[in-house]
Amino acid sequence: MRIALVVGINHYGYYAPLYGCVKDAQLVQAVLERHGDGTRNFDVLLLTSRGPADPIDRDTLRSSIRELFTENHEIALLYFAGHGHHEETGGYLVASDCRSGDTGVALADVMTWANRSPARNKIIVLDSCHSGVAGSSPSSPQISQLAEGLTILTASTAGQYASEKRSSGVFTSLFVDAMEGAAANLVGEITPSSVYAHIEQALGPWEQRPVFKTNVNSFVTLRSVPPPISLEELRRITELFPTADFEFPLNPSFEPESANPDPENVENFAVLQRYNRLNLLVPVGAPHMWHAAMGSKSCKLTVLGQYYWRLVDRNRI
Repeated sequence: MRIALVVGINHYGYYAPLYGCVKDAQLVQAVLERHGDGTRNFDVLLLTSRGPADPIDRDTLRSSIRELFTENHEIALLYFAGHGHHEETGGYLVASDCRSGDTGVALADVMTWANRSPARNKIIVLDSCHSGVAGSSPSSPQISQLAEGLTILTASTAGQYASEKRSSGVFTSLFVDAMEGAAANLVGEITPSSVYAHIEQALGPWEQRPVFKTNVNSFVTLRSVPPPISLEELRRITELFPTADFEFPLNPSFEPESANPDPENVENFAVLQRYNRLNLLVPVGAPHMWHAAMGSKSCKLTVLGQYYWRLVDRNRI
């Protein structure tokens, strides 16, 4: 089973209110609950606080996070959007009733529960100020202590604030975008590392910097979406290219609008063109695939194409 605790806190009794955390939590819940084809993914428990009528107090937040990491699930994922606090004793997640930052839920406690969790994969995603301190020892902040199977993805470093724009966290907007498919590979898989790469590339050096920490020997798929090319067509790459460095010869019969198109060649050319659009191959000696066919040139796999060729050849796809 895959389970997720998703928390969004706008209301604070002793801190400035936030405006996008509840919305962000709801967006994360929606993208986690189902894969791109509509099948079930995570079983999500959503906790939100909009105002004084529905606060999330420290005890509730603490007990909910602790419970998340108690069972032997395939994935236990924590998402938190709200105020964060950092001082010399470590980092904290601030609940609605906290009078000061250090009365929040200590990230050291969260790490203890996650590190000891029997869940095979533990994912912690934090959209809060100073969240990059998660996993670090207060006495040795340059050292992270992560048990095998634990991954941390945070909105900012230990010394930075996490920004909101248009009533949504900058980090969470990118996280949801990545999970909706922007971070998917050619087989439609979205992993923690691909999510981080998508977020990191979108934020410049003068903006908040996301933090990624992990101790895994293989990445888990967080969500699957329909791939940009069918797996059947992708697997044909070793049929069309006997070796990874093979140059596929073309001629005008591959082009459907030529004088004498060949049906089989036209069908293969359609697949080759889809490979081209996905940067799996390039024409040789011609600016476009059409010119390569009409000029009896060839096409060859790119480095990315050769990577997927090897995956198919090794029966990894």
